[in-house]
Formats: sequence, structure tokens, C-alpha cells
Amino acid sequence: MTWQVAAFAILALALAGGFAWYERVHPDARVVALVGTLAAFAALGRIAFAAFPNVKPTTDIVLVSGYALGGGPGFAVGALAGLASNFFFGQGPWTPWQMAGWGATGVIGAGLAIVTARRIGRWPLAAVCAVVGFAFTALQDVGDWVTYSDHSLAQLGVYVAKGVGFDFVHAAGCLVFALAFGPALIRSLSRFTMRLGVTWQTAAPLLAVALVVAPLGSGRANAANTPTGYLLSAQNADGGFGAAPGSGSSALYSGWAALGLAAAGENSQDVVRGGHSLAGYVESSAGSSDPGDVERNILVAAAAGLPATSFGGRDLVAELRADIRPNGSVNDQTNWTSFAVLALRAAGKAPPPATLAWLVRQQDGDGGFNFATRGGLSDVDDTGGVLEALAGVGGSAASHARARAIAYIRGQQDRDGGFPSMPGAGSNAQSTAFGIQGLLAAGVDPATLHRRGAPSPVGYLRSLIAPDGHVRYSRGTDQSPVWVTAEALMALDGRPLPILAARRVTPARTTAAAHPATPRTPPVAPRARHRTSHPSVRQPRRIRPVRVPSGAPAAVDRLAADAGVLTAVTLALVGTN
Repeated sequence: MTWQVAAFAILALALAGGFAWYERVHPDARVVALVGTLAAFAALGRIAFAAFPNVKPTTDIVLVSGYALGGGPGFAVGALAGLASNFFFGQGPWTPWQMAGWGATGVIGAGLAIVTARRIGRWPLAAVCAVVGFAFTALQDVGDWVTYSDHSLAQLGVYVAKGVGFDFVHAAGCLVFALAFGPALIRSLSRFTMRLGVTWQTAAPLLAVALVVAPLGSGRANAANTPTGYLLSAQNADGGFGAAPGSGSSALYSGWAALGLAAAGENSQDVVRGGHSLAGYVESSAGSSDPGDVERNILVAAAAGLPATSFGGRDLVAELRADIRPNGSVNDQTNWTSFAVLALRAAGKAPPPATLAWLVRQQDGDGGFNFATRGGLSDVDDTGGVLEALAGVGGSAASHARARAIAYIRGQQDRDGGFPSMPGAGSNAQSTAFGIQGLLAAGVDPATLHRRGAPSPVGYLRSLIAPDGHVRYSRGTDQSPVWVTAEALMALDGRPLPILAARRVTPARTTAAAHPATPRTPPVAPRARHRTSHPSVRQPRRIRPVRVPSGAPAAVDRLAADAGVLTAVTLALVGTN
């Protein structure tokens, strides 16, 4: 009995610590809702295969959740799935062991993402799932030994020997399930994680100082209550940008901030704070070989007027070309492939014809495009990106694809004027921005879209501008404001990708908050800067943002969090009566 008490105490502490860590690291209600939904999915998968002893997709679902979302969410998905599904199978002393085992599986998935740099093939993923599946059931054998035996080594051998056959069955099931749906689930979760994994945790005192000082030190049109002014005031002393003012800099947010400011006519070489320029920060942090990072850095280099062939001591163009497969795609993903086209164009290189042809072939039946290959669920973001990539491409196939993609985007417009990330998901600023940019690249004026009497997409974006100038993610949600504002700014300024270099200002200027006592007036008018783009690129009219009052955050997110967690328990209760 002492062994049982000790084991339960250790497992209870581990579970409590895991949940506490998860809640601390991931307070975002939308992430909690996603975790609850995945836990329900994992629990339901176990219940659905109840007739097949030890053949369950739960282990795979939990491991992939950790791979896509991180260790905290992965642990929570696994532990919740074990607890919830046992309302169907029966609670008992085995429950903590299952919760701990699946929780550890989620953490292992997060470690796998780090080790593989989030690039893993179908078969390697399946092999890892099989090994982890065997280890999970072996842990349950140890749990039975702790709970029911005299705890001798001989008895441990008996329990392990009796269970090894079932362990191999579970491992084989994990292998098959991973081959069937593993990569597709990773792509889907990774897509949502880009939006839900980052929350706005603003350092309020720093933001207040920035908002007070910036207007005093700036004599230009980009006041702190405009998107451009907001971004300029959010720059860190190292030259980079974080998710929000006061948060640590990262290559992701800095890269998008550089592109958003370039759309407003601000060359990132001239955006300086503490003696460090934004372009310099991006160049010094351009160490990732992930195709998405390489593509974004090429776009940033071009927008700053810097050579992508020697950016940060690397030939980014050569690296990107090496990522293009013989079929023309980048990792068989529409998202990466469309941005590869844009990056090559930005660097002055013609994209391979095979790449353009591959993109056209990935169009879904509804006319849209999805993150991966043909046959998935279309979304506005990727459809807009493909429209940008296919801009100006000749041939009937490309022309027909553009027409269908435009029709798809038109059909996705919500009643509030914006576009959702997925059909029925509700409008958000980033999806609306990509939709606008795609339409502009295809020669369509977004102001002409008024589906069902809705405002235009541009009007929707304007409605999200808060008093301090940042663009909210949606009407009821505020997150990663630097990223959202930067992407929205490109659409508000009517600048589809690739954005060509803005004219340099000499001497190099610093942001207002860096020298608050020195007013600065731009020597080049914003409209004049826009005319420095290549003459062959059609420049749509600039859309001037207007200041609007911000609405109170909706309580629906908190409700979604509770509903997501409760869903796991509710689904598990099916069939218990």
C-alpha cells in the first residue's frame, strides 16, 4: 500500500505541476479552447476504437498536439484525454498513470519539434509514434505492477511479459494512424498555432511612456495614433520588435514590422533606436534555414534595398533555390511555395516555371487554395498569397486560376466586411489583409466588395484601429499587435508583396521615442516615396487609415475556453448511461 500511495503522490504532483505550468505559459483563452477541443478529439478517438483492444489513435493525436503547440499544451491535451475518456472506460488507479503517460507523450512531441526544427517526414513521424506508443503501454505495465503486485523484480518481469504483446499492438496501431493522418494534422495545427500561440502581454508602463513621449518628439504625419506611428514607437533598443511594445525582439515580428513599415515608405535601414537599425537586427538574426524564414528575410532585404545574396553573410537566394523540389514546390506546401515566388521576384530573380505551374495545380475545387496541397480546406490567407504570386503570370491556366481565386475571396466576405482565416471562423485583421493584398495584386479594387451590403474589407480594417494606432486582431480579440498591425498596414497602404525598396533618408533617422526632444520632419512626402517603386508595378491608391474608438473585448473568448475544456468531458460521457 505504501508503494501505491507514493506512486499516486508523485503522479499527482507531476500532473498538478504540469497543469500549473500550462496555465502560466498559455493564458490565452483561444489556446485553452483549442487544447480542450484536441483533448476531446483524442478522447473520442480512444472511445471510437473501443472494440479494438489497444488500437487507439490517442497517442498519435497527443504527440502531434505537443509537436505543433508546445510542451505545455501537449501535456494538457494528453492528461485531459486520459481523464475524460475514462468516464467511458472507468476511472481507477490506472487513470493517473494514463494521464501521466499521455501528458509525457505531449512533451515528447514538443521535443521532437525542437530536434527536427519542425521538419519531419511521414515515415520518421510514424516511427517515433510507434516507439512512443510502445513506451506508453510499457509504462502502464509498470503502473499495474506498482498497484497490484508485491513489487518484486520477478513480478515486474511477469507484468511486462504479459503486456508486451499488447504493447506491440498499440505501437503498430500508432504507426498506421500516424501514416494516415499525422502530417495533415501537423499542418492544420501549425496553421492555427501561428495565430493562437502568441498573446498580447503588454508592458503597460512602457507603453504609456511611449504613447506620451512619441507625440511630443515627432513633428511628422506618422503620429502615435496611426499604425505607422505605433510601429515606430514599439521598436526595441536592439533595433528589433517583439509581439508588443516592451516584449523581447524576435526575427518573426521584426521581419513583418520591416515589411509593414516599408509599405508606409519607411526604409528599415533608417528605422533606428539605440544606435541599432531594424534592418541590422533582421540581418543579424537571419540564422534560421527554415524556408519560411528565408523567404521573409529575402523580402525584408529587398524592401530595404539590400542584396539578398549576401544578407547576414548568407546567400539567401541560393538557399531558397535549394529548397525548391523538382516538382517546383517548396516542401509540397502552397504557403511556402507562393512566398518563394514572391521572394525570388523581390530579389530580381525569375521564379521557375515549374513552381508557377505547381501552384496553379493546387487550386481546390471551390477556387481557393489551402496551406498544403489540393484537396484541403481552402482559406483566404493562402488564396491571397497565391494571387500575389500569380500576379502578371501569363497563360490561360494562370488567368483561369486567378479568376476562380478572386471569386472564392469574394464569396468569403463576412457581414462585417472582413475575411475569416477559415470559412465560418469570423473575420480577423490578418486574413483580411492577405485577402486585400491578393485582390490588389490581381487588379481588383477591394473597395468594390460589399457582399450582402457589408462594408468593404478596407473599412473593416479601419474599424480595428485602436486609439493608440495599433490594429486589433478582430472585434473581440487583441493579440500580437505588432505582427497584426504590420500585416494590416501593408493592406491599408495598398501595397501587395513584394514591396520594393523605400527611398533612403540621409542622415539616418531614429524613431521618435529614441530622441523625444528632437522633432523630425520627413524630407520626402509619403506619396513621393511610393513613386520610387518599379514603374512596371501598378501602384494602387494609398488608403489613409482613420482613427476610431476601440471596443471593449468580448467575453466570448473566456466562454470558448470553458466550453473547450468541458467538451472533452462531455464527449467522453457519451454511451455511459
